[in-house]
Amino acid sequence: MNKKLFVLLIALMSLSLLGIVFVQGYWISNAYRTKADQFTINAKQVLLSVAKEIKLKETEAYYQLYIPYVDSIKVPDNVSFTEFAYKFQNKATNETYIFTDGLLEQDYKLSSGLLDTETDSIQFKKLSNRKTKTKISEGIDGIATPETRVESFTRMKDYEQKQFESFVSDITALMPINKRVNANEIAELIDKEIKERGLNSKFEFAVYSNNLETKVRSKKFKYNEANTYVVPLFDSENKANYELYVNFSERGRLVLNSILGMAILSLVFTAVIILAYASAISQIYRQRQISQIKSDFINNMTHEFKTPIATINLALDSLKNPKVKDDKDFLERYLGMIREENKRMHFQVENVLRISKLEKNELDIHKDRISLQEVVEDAISHVSLIVEDSGGYIKTHYGALKSMVLANESHLSGVIVNLLDNAIKYSEDEPKIDIYSENIKNFVILKIRDQGIGMTKPVQKRIFEKFYREHTGDIHNVKGHGLGLAYVKRILDDHDAEIYVESEKGKGSTFIIKLHLIS
Repeated sequence: MNKKLFVLLIALMSLSLLGIVFVQGYWISNAYRTKADQFTINAKQVLLSVAKEIKLKETEAYYQLYIPYVDSIKVPDNVSFTEFAYKFQNKATNETYIFTDGLLEQDYKLSSGLLDTETDSIQFKKLSNRKTKTKISEGIDGIATPETRVESFTRMKDYEQKQFESFVSDITALMPINKRVNANEIAELIDKEIKERGLNSKFEFAVYSNNLETKVRSKKFKYNEANTYVVPLFDSENKANYELYVNFSERGRLVLNSILGMAILSLVFTAVIILAYASAISQIYRQRQISQIKSDFINNMTHEFKTPIATINLALDSLKNPKVKDDKDFLERYLGMIREENKRMHFQVENVLRISKLEKNELDIHKDRISLQEVVEDAISHVSLIVEDSGGYIKTHYGALKSMVLANESHLSGVIVNLLDNAIKYSEDEPKIDIYSENIKNFVILKIRDQGIGMTKPVQKRIFEKFYREHTGDIHNVKGHGLGLAYVKRILDDHDAEIYVESEKGKGSTFIIKLHLIS
């Protein structure tokens, strides 16, 4: 896939995922606000209903005290009667209907002794409504006579009660709040209303007068702007202005619980999408890396095989020369070159196969009691000629008094040879290698230090990965295929050993191996 197209697809997918996350977040936030607004509406309806009920109870109590006195007074101070009439004639039946609607108004003065006030008397109106329906028929002689008459007479108590409310408001405004309503009454009314509306929230309340808290309150009331709602109580035009404050302490929890199920499902689904997306991107990126690594591996292996094949071909061509066939020294030399190059290719193939078997846990590594110092000396013998030919050195500094370990001699020797080979290859000048050993508790520590080109921190984190090699641009500085240190790591893991690297660019590297001692 084209690199630019790949980046574009990743960018578009990332933007789409961010859009999904944003929409989910917006939906949850909007749902929370909607539920919070709904709670606020219900809470205010509860308070308005409670305030209305308190005022109605107070007015009704006084009204029930006064209505018997109104009904018992026979002669009012003033009586007036207003009547309206309407005539309807049916020509088909020669019947005439007369409708009347009258209003009887009686004014009373009642003593205010029932209410402990300074008012001498109370002006009170008693209203009655009288309706009649009269049917008139014309007789044979043409004289009209009333045939039927229906009359109804009703008290207009609603009007009287409204009139009385205004009076009660004027009187009770002068009374202290604790004589008008008590905390238990308010608590019962609020509890009743919230159950009917399904709020099911704990609450605390207090009555305020002109922004000052009164004694009519619940014990644990504390004002909280976010959870406290206010409505007027006994609203009137008088100076004594009361307000009912109710704090629903569980408001946030109830609102959150109302959307919690859907919010959790939404978040879970979004998290699954994000994880799947991240995993897919990781796999795609990993596959691209593997593809690049395989390309590098093929290129490096091709290069590694190209040289020995070319050398073998040249040697074989030389052997065809009749002059060379008779010269035993030349013959031995070219046969030796073919043999060495063949060994070199065989070693490369074996290296790849060993790594493959290690990954499949198919490599049988038999371990014996061996001396690490002897293994080091054996490994040095394999590379000493190369080091000497380059004008360098390998010096040993054995500080470990104990060096017996349980290991496979061949593979452990291969580990050290690989490390020494790297130290030689990555030295710009003549290779200078120092080997140290020491005992720490029940371990033997082996350090192989070179004065080569060193490596950066990011490279140090990846050098034990299979096929990984540090690049300078697109050109490898040193021949290889990135399997040596991967092999080292897998062999040491099998020996329950550890390996670390300490390095600084331009100042060389130190590989540290930590092995268990055996008695």
